[in-house]
Amino acid sequence: MTDEEGELLVRLARESVEHYIRYRSIMPLPEGIPEKLLRPGMAFVTIETYYGPDKRELRGCIGTTAPVKSLAQTVIEVAVESAFSDPRFPPLEEYELDNVTFEVSVLSVPEYLGDTVESRIQNVLIGRDGLIADADYYKGLLLPVVPVENLWDRSTFLSETCIKAGLWPDCWASRRVKMYRFRARVWREKTPRGPVERRIMREEYINRLARHGVDPGEFEPY
Repeated sequence: MTDEEGELLVRLARESVEHYIRYRSIMPLPEGIPEKLLRPGMAFVTIETYYGPDKRELRGCIGTTAPVKSLAQTVIEVAVESAFSDPRFPPLEEYELDNVTFEVSVLSVPEYLGDTVESRIQNVLIGRDGLIADADYYKGLLLPVVPVENLWDRSTFLSETCIKAGLWPDCWASRRVKMYRFRARVWREKTPRGPVERRIMREEYINRLARHGVDPGEFEPY
């Protein structure tokens, strides 16, 4: 995907929420959407309260891991869910729109990490991969941005994904639990209603480690 297409998705996410606040209905798919964005796709929309370039606070995040609808339609719908149906937060109010930023993560098809402890650790790269833990009725997903912002190593990321699924932290070492990785392209507003940037997670991760005086090669080798 191009940065122009990513920017369009971020704009769609914001417009969708604004439309819902105004009309209490899902925004129709606009005309002129590029063909690529009309193909089935998976995406998450993250909304954050903006306090400054280095300080944002989660306000809502919901998405889908099933490519049922077009990518553009998916973003329109999950943006509304993120704003109004995330059970961790009250519904977004109109006055907040000037103080939040929108971020869209476009997901790849999940890949199985393997059955062994070694393969599950070695096949994860912080800054590139998101993770899914799946054990029958228990399922949890963490986007690639989460370990970057929390400066986790791979084993911590695997454990936190298990916790997100409602499982024990070391569940990722069990063959009874299926562990998957996926990749994501991420775009977000730099400021509320501002320009859109593509986030390069691996660079963010390495830079964050360096600011904390940690050698990235020792903490999280390639």
